Amino acid sequence: MIVLAGCSSKSTISPAGNTSGGGDMSGGSGAGYNGQSDAAGPVLGDIFFNFDSSALSTEAQEQLKQNAAWLKSHAGQSATIEGHCDERGTDEYNVALGERRAVSAKQYLVTLGVGDSKLTTVSYGKERPFDPGHNEEAWAKNRRDHFVTK
Repeated sequence: MIVLAGCSSKSTISPAGNTSGGGDMSGGSGAGYNGQSDAAGPVLGDIFFNFDSSALSTEAQEQLKQNAAWLKSHAGQSATIEGHCDERGTDEYNVALGERRAVSAKQYLVTLGVGDSKLTTVSYGKERPFDPGHNEEAWAKNRRDHFVTK
């Protein structure tokens, strides 16, 4: 007998009614880790940024606190922080901005007690959009840090 099982590794992002780009969004249902349990695999919540910014909003800091708690309670796990941007701006500028966003999140996680050696950063600039749209709602979803556990 052959049993096949699969699960999606893509997390759900909820714009929480914010399409203006003036504030950040939080992913998931509020249950932490995008509302998914360890049974489906560890998923750390994404954080979102304002246009042309790598500053962490209050919402981003709260999500990072949840991510830090999970990382600290799962000693064998590490994470890559992927910095992303919307489609506006040059490739070079967006790669640099994505790196600043990923480094900003990493530095905050380290201040929360996550070991520096457990975290790596990479910037994809505008090359891997979550939402392929060409409007503010799509751009707001694409200005993010995405966390991949390993």
